[in-house]
Amino acid sequence: MARQIHYKSADHIAAESAADPYLRPSFSVQDQMRRLLWNVCWLVLYRTSPRPLHGWRSLLLRGFGARMGSNCHFYPGSKVWAPWNLVCADQVTAGDGAEIYNPAPVTLGSHAILSQGAYVCGATHDYNDDAFPLLAYAMSIGAYAWVCARASVGPGVTVAEGAVLGLGSVATRDLEAWTVYAGNPAVKVKERRRVTVLGSDGGS
Repeated sequence: MARQIHYKSADHIAAESAADPYLRPSFSVQDQMRRLLWNVCWLVLYRTSPRPLHGWRSLLLRGFGARMGSNCHFYPGSKVWAPWNLVCADQVTAGDGAEIYNPAPVTLGSHAILSQGAYVCGATHDYNDDAFPLLAYAMSIGAYAWVCARASVGPGVTVAEGAVLGLGSVATRDLEAWTVYAGNPAVKVKERRRVTVLGSDGGS
């Protein structure tokens, strides 16, 4: 299935903003200011918060527009690029060093886990376009999926329910449900035993 572009910077930023297309901003001034405020909040209130205060960090994310389900565990070293583009069901975990780069919406299902240093990359650039515009994709990490430590999920890749992306692996294509992947690029290794899914609705 072809990946659908959710945001293309060239459709929102005027070409007249800079003679050299590589110097054109990818986002509006309003969006840049919103991210600046969030970065200050992350640095002062989120990053410095004690590890057990998961509810506090969920509150901060909600304050910037995230939809967070109950009992989400986002550790103080985790990073969310744009909370307003984050939708989490219940019991989602993001370990220290996990990063969600989400210029477009990213949805994490119930009990999804991003381990330490995991990276979800929601955008790339059109290298065949002289203007090199940013392309952002909406992405989904399914219920009970596990992106292991230092593993990376590429732009537009869907991680289906119960899929596992092994330590340090790189997903460049969609991962099938209840299947374990490893390597760079990641390939199927084996099937995963299905667990009883408690719920995978989005947070509110």
